[in-house]
Amino acid sequence: MVHTRPDLITVDTRSEPVTATPRVVLMDAGPWLPVPPPAYGGLENVVSTLVTELQARGVRVVVAASEGSTQACEELLVTGEPAFGLLGRPYTEVVGRVHDHVQQVAGYLRAHPEVELVHTHTEVVGPSLLAQVDGGPPVLHTLHWDPSRQAGFYDGFDGRGRVFVNAVSANHERCMPERVRRLSVGAVHLATPPAPELPDPPPGAPVVVLGRVHPTKGQDAAALACLDADRPLVLAGPVGPYTTPAALEAALADGTATHADVAYWRDVVAPLLDGGARRWVGVVGGADKAALLAGASALLMPVRWEEPGATVVVEALAAGTPVIGMARGALPELVEHGVTGFLADHESELPAYVSKLDQLDRAACRRAWAERFTPAHMADGYLAAYAEVLRRAAAA
Repeated sequence: MVHTRPDLITVDTRSEPVTATPRVVLMDAGPWLPVPPPAYGGLENVVSTLVTELQARGVRVVVAASEGSTQACEELLVTGEPAFGLLGRPYTEVVGRVHDHVQQVAGYLRAHPEVELVHTHTEVVGPSLLAQVDGGPPVLHTLHWDPSRQAGFYDGFDGRGRVFVNAVSANHERCMPERVRRLSVGAVHLATPPAPELPDPPPGAPVVVLGRVHPTKGQDAAALACLDADRPLVLAGPVGPYTTPAALEAALADGTATHADVAYWRDVVAPLLDGGARRWVGVVGGADKAALLAGASALLMPVRWEEPGATVVVEALAAGTPVIGMARGALPELVEHGVTGFLADHESELPAYVSKLDQLDRAACRRAWAERFTPAHMADGYLAAYAEVLRRAAAA
């Protein structure tokens, strides 16, 4: 089946165009990982890329993030230890850290009235608490996930005339519940910086999967496809809180590996790997991640959900690496079937596409990134979104 890329839904300007740009923005990256992240952290990489580009355009950006953040910005508000390791633990051990983070953001806003707009990436707690800051600045809440999974919140949230949302792909916005769509100012595709110039891989180089090991990411489907196509496979990303094979093996041995992602890894994915041609290497970042992507014959994305933004796809295109994935979520907007990758309607089609990946032109992938997914493209989109948020807040 031939898949065509739909046009991206652009930032909504329902009346006359607005060109106002906030001079001071507080960028709430959430409490999960440092900005930029040392390794795993798609959201945090996006925030770092956006902040760098906004600052280059004269916007003063205050970044609220966890310890270990080194982002160059107007001011860095460090709210505490990274909370990523808490994921999967009991609710009572997690919820306080997220609320404390946003509480510190709210405190900063009360003390700094010069902030003209808040851009929060913190799910649920960010928009919920920031909407209650009386006299606070307008807020743009970027949704990096499926809002229907928090329907109990989003179905009743009205933004109080100050909090608005944006999606990270056209499909993402179309999938929003109606109440959330009424608050949307449109969609902005994610972006990544230029990839380092590295040599193209030799024929037969491994296929890679980058991301959290989870059933929705389909690592088992990737392993089966590469087994059928007789291609090597490298899986990279965390298994629950475990970032290295040694750490996971130790936790499995002493019985402390109770995270739900570990069960998927142990029972479904690991039996399909051999530790050699098909292997998991843990989390990679920085130069190691760049080398892994650039040295791959393709990025494999056998996703089983409506992937909202897929930063890793953009990273792959920047590196000249074709993408093979499912024709769902944001992927049909990012990947041109037969040019920068292949899109499957069923997982059973993946082995055939893996076998054909050497037909794809890596230069076409780099051109797609340069024409559509640079930091400048993303900053243009968010500056337009900020202007629309300011317009709608002023009119409320």
